[in-house]
Amino acid sequence: MLRGTRWVRTVALLAVGALALSGCGSKIKSGTSASASHKPCGTVNLADNPWVGYEADVAVISYLATNKLGCTVKKQNINEQVSWQGFASGTVDVILENWGHDDLKKQYIDQQKVAVEDGETGNQGVIGWYIPPWLAQAHPDILDWHNLNKYADEFKTSESGGKGQFLDGDPSYVTNDDALVKNLHLNFKVVYAGSEDALIQAFRTAEEQKKWVIGYFYEPQWFLNEVKLVHIKLPAYTPGCDADAQKVACDYQPFDLDKIVSKKFADSGSPAATLVKNFRWTNTDQNDVARDIAENKMSDDAAAKKWVDAHPDVWQSWLKGT
Repeated sequence: MLRGTRWVRTVALLAVGALALSGCGSKIKSGTSASASHKPCGTVNLADNPWVGYEADVAVISYLATNKLGCTVKKQNINEQVSWQGFASGTVDVILENWGHDDLKKQYIDQQKVAVEDGETGNQGVIGWYIPPWLAQAHPDILDWHNLNKYADEFKTSESGGKGQFLDGDPSYVTNDDALVKNLHLNFKVVYAGSEDALIQAFRTAEEQKKWVIGYFYEPQWFLNEVKLVHIKLPAYTPGCDADAQKVACDYQPFDLDKIVSKKFADSGSPAATLVKNFRWTNTDQNDVARDIAENKMSDDAAAKKWVDAHPDVWQSWLKGT
C-alpha cells in the first residue's frame, strides 16, 4: 500500500529478477474442470501483496477461478512495485487491490501500454495515524496533531532515540510518515514494527496494558473490528498536497481501491478476465475473510470456501459472461 506509493525499490528490482528466472508462486490445482458453458481458462498469475486484506482478495478469486472456471492459478508473492513490473515481464496478470499509484499507472498504462484499469473493488481505503481507544478516551486533545509534541515523551522507547516513537509496520511499506514528522515539526522518530502482524500486536498490547502507542494503520483491516483504533486528525488532504514526497504535510489520500490487469490478460477472452473485472465486494466482506485467515488460522482455501458458501448472491454475479 502507500498503500498509496509504498514499497522499497531495491528489493523490488531484485525480486523481479528472481521472479522472471524462477516463475515463483504456488500453483493451485483445480478439483473441477471447467463446465461446458465456460471457455478454456488456462493459467492466471495473481499478484499477492503482503497484507492480509489483499490475501483475502486473492483467496476468494483463486478459489472461484479454480473451482468454478477450471483455471490454474499461480500466486506471485511479491510487493506492489514488483507487481507492476510483472505486467511488462509477463509474470503478473492481475493486481486485485491497487492503492492509488498514479505514477505507476502513467508508466505502465499510459506509456508502456502493458496494463489497463479494470474497475473498482468496492473497498474504501483509508490510511492514517492511529492510537488505541484507551488513550483517546484518557487524553482526547491528542486527537489534534497540534498537541502531539505535548505528549511526545510518553511515547519514548529504547529505539526512538530520545524522541517519541511513531510505529510503522512492514519496512517495505513506503509511507509519508518520516516526511510528516519532519514537516509538521513533531518530536518523534519513525520506528518499524517489522510486519503487519507485529503492528497489530503492538496496538493490541497497547490497548490491553494501557501503553502509549501511536502508529500507521489503515482500513479495510479486520483488526479494527477487535480494537477500534482512533484516527488522529492531521492537516486535511487536498489533491496534490502529497505530490512532493519530501514536502508532504497533509493526511493520506482516501482511496476507492481498484484493480489493474495486464493488457494481454484483458484481451485474452479468458473467463478469469471476466471474473476479475466483475469482482466487487465490501470492506466487511474482505475483513470477514481476512479475519478467518489471520486470526482463526484457516487456510486461504478454507476461508474462501466459507465466504463463498455464505454469499452465493454476491459471487454468482461475478461469473456472468464467463
